[in-house]
Amino acid sequence: MQNKVLAFGEIMLRLSPPYFKRFSQATSFDVTFGGGEANVAVSLSNFGIPVDYVTRLPNNDIGDACIRYLKQFGVNTNKILRGGERIGIYFLENGASARPSKVIYDRAHSAISNAKPEMFNWELLLEDVNWFHWTGITPAISQNLADICLDAIEVAKSKGITISCDLNYRSKLWKYGKNPSDIMPELVKDCDIAIGNEEDADKVLGIKAPDTDISSGILDPEKYEYVVKEMHKKYPNLKTTAITLRGSISASHNTWAAILYNNQKLFISPHYDITHIVDRVGGGDSFVAGLIYGFLNFNEDYQGQLMILLIKF
Repeated sequence: MQNKVLAFGEIMLRLSPPYFKRFSQATSFDVTFGGGEANVAVSLSNFGIPVDYVTRLPNNDIGDACIRYLKQFGVNTNKILRGGERIGIYFLENGASARPSKVIYDRAHSAISNAKPEMFNWELLLEDVNWFHWTGITPAISQNLADICLDAIEVAKSKGITISCDLNYRSKLWKYGKNPSDIMPELVKDCDIAIGNEEDADKVLGIKAPDTDISSGILDPEKYEYVVKEMHKKYPNLKTTAITLRGSISASHNTWAAILYNNQKLFISPHYDITHIVDRVGGGDSFVAGLIYGFLNFNEDYQGQLMILLIKF
C-alpha cells in the first residue's frame, strides 16, 4: 500500500493585522487558514506524501473557502464532515523585535468543538491509511473531542497504523474542567511516536528537564535526554520521541535544535541560528511533517531523518 497519512484536528480562520501592527492599531486583517494538524497535512502534501485531513466545518461559504484552501495544496478533503454553525477563529498579532506575538482564540462552539463521537466512522476513515497524526490541541478543546481522539487512536492501533502525537500544550485551552494530566496519558499510551517542544512534556506529562530555565532563551539539548528517556519508561509503547528546542532572542531571531530518541539511542541535531523571521507560527508543525516524511523515506537512519527534516524546515 502506498504511504498515506491522515491528520485530524481543527482548522481555523486566521486573522492578523498587516505590517506587524498591534491589535489596537488594526483597521483591517490579513486572512488565511491554519491549525496544527492542518499545517502538518499541507507540509506533507508539499513534500509529495498523500495526505487526508479530517475535521468538521460549517456548511457555508467560509467552510467552502477553507476546503478550497486545503485543496490548493493537494490535501484530500473528501473525509471532512460538514455541519455546525461556525468555524473557529484565531487572531494573531505578529511580534516585532522584543515584542512577542500574541494570540486570541475565538473557537467556542465551533463546528468541530461541538462534534460528537458517533459522527466519526473511524473504521472507514482510516481504511486506506498507514499513518495517523493528532495533537494535544484537539483533546484540549472539549471532552467530546478527547473521546473522539481516543476512538481514533484505538481503531488505528487495532489496524496496525502508525500513530504520532504532537503534545502541543496550549495554556489558553483546557477550559472544560479537565487538566492535560487527566486526559493525555490515556491518549499517549498507544502512540508510536511522540513529539513536543521544550515545555510540552512538563506541562502535559509532568516530565521536566533538570536544571533548565526556558525563560533564559538558552536551551541545552543534552539536558533533554532525561525527558525522552522518562517518556519511554512511562509509555513503553513509544518507539520514538522527538523534542524541539527553540530559543527566543527576539520575535525575528530564534535558535533551533532537536533531539530524537529511538532504540535507546539519542540523536542530536546541529544548532541553528534563524534570523529575519517573518512568521514563526507553524514552525513546530513543519518539524513534525519533516519527521513523518523522514520515517516514511529513510528507514533506520534516524540521524539522517533528523537532518532531512531540519533542512526541510
